[in-house]
Amino acid sequence: MLTYVERAGSNCYKWDSEGAVGKLPLWVADMDFKAAPAILSAMQRRLDHGVFGYNVIPEEYFDAVSNWFSRRHGWHGIKREQLIPTIGVVPALSAVLRALSWRDRPWLNGGKMRVLTLTPAYNCFFSSVRNLEAELIESALVNNNGHYEIDWLDFEKKAEQSEVFIFCNPHNPTGRVWTRDEIVRIMGICEFYGVFVISDEIHCEITMPGHDYIPYASLMEPDDDYYCVLTSASKAFNIAGLQCACIFVPDKQMYAEIDRAINVHEVCDLNPFGVVATIAAYNESEEWLKELNAKICSNYQLLKSFLETNLKQLTLTEMEGTYLAWVGIKKTGMRAETFCHQLAEKQNVLFNPSEMYGCADYIRINLATSETILEEALRRLQNFVENEVCS
Repeated sequence: MLTYVERAGSNCYKWDSEGAVGKLPLWVADMDFKAAPAILSAMQRRLDHGVFGYNVIPEEYFDAVSNWFSRRHGWHGIKREQLIPTIGVVPALSAVLRALSWRDRPWLNGGKMRVLTLTPAYNCFFSSVRNLEAELIESALVNNNGHYEIDWLDFEKKAEQSEVFIFCNPHNPTGRVWTRDEIVRIMGICEFYGVFVISDEIHCEITMPGHDYIPYASLMEPDDDYYCVLTSASKAFNIAGLQCACIFVPDKQMYAEIDRAINVHEVCDLNPFGVVATIAAYNESEEWLKELNAKICSNYQLLKSFLETNLKQLTLTEMEGTYLAWVGIKKTGMRAETFCHQLAEKQNVLFNPSEMYGCADYIRINLATSETILEEALRRLQNFVENEVCS
């Protein structure tokens, strides 16, 4: 059911953007697998209709989202009136931050809204905060022998200084799947200091065996509503280009403010194909997702075995979720940006350097591709390290 597709020449950013042509691109976070059959069938039916004007979001969409998270993740009771559709998780994040900035808060009297996140962090967190002219506060995660952990003393100190916390659950780029105890502790700290939590849960469906994604909202009491959750089927089902996501907002006033921001920024009208694709993903594609998770796990084991055997200079962070491997290159003595630039020039392989995520000494490798592509990229990586870095 899971089918690799040769994407070069299809006008995709990952393979065909400037600098990517002719290279093995294990960088941009989308997959080289064809969408699930049910998704393709649903889109074909919509295509056959032949008219693609403005559309309303059917109740079936909201039911599909609610039923999926209830059935699969134990997040029960999501209501239609708590969901705001939008075109993507990054526009959703920007809209939520904008809505929070409109509130009658002390920072509006000449100061800046202070936004906390855990670093390294997804690079669009930085740009969303910067575009709002808010102040970014970083709490650095600690790499404990290949396993990232929260520095709780630092996190609490930074939370006391912040009004908003952007949480990534599971975490991109380190691959952490946060435990129940960790999430509860985050909740307690943020509640104590009055910090509004924005939980980005776009990577929630891809986890390694023995690790379970826990929705932030599933641990909240009914009267706890100082948070929102951003989610989409786009990452797990490889439909990001269809631009369909939603925001779960339990508080009615906050819902109205975020909905206003969504409309002010004109990111409220969904692509009709995104709607039918999401419904088909959540209602009919669970077996496809199971196969995808098995493939990502297999590729992760391939990467782990290859590094242990051939590239002991590099260190692999334990990957609990996402399809993005986080590999340490500190022993090479090169900056990650330099490492990735020279690797692209000399071996035609593209990885992401860690500087874009707010730290040094790591590269991010996208494992959502064929075993053949991954093996070839790793052979070229070995060639580069042995002949160009450590020669």
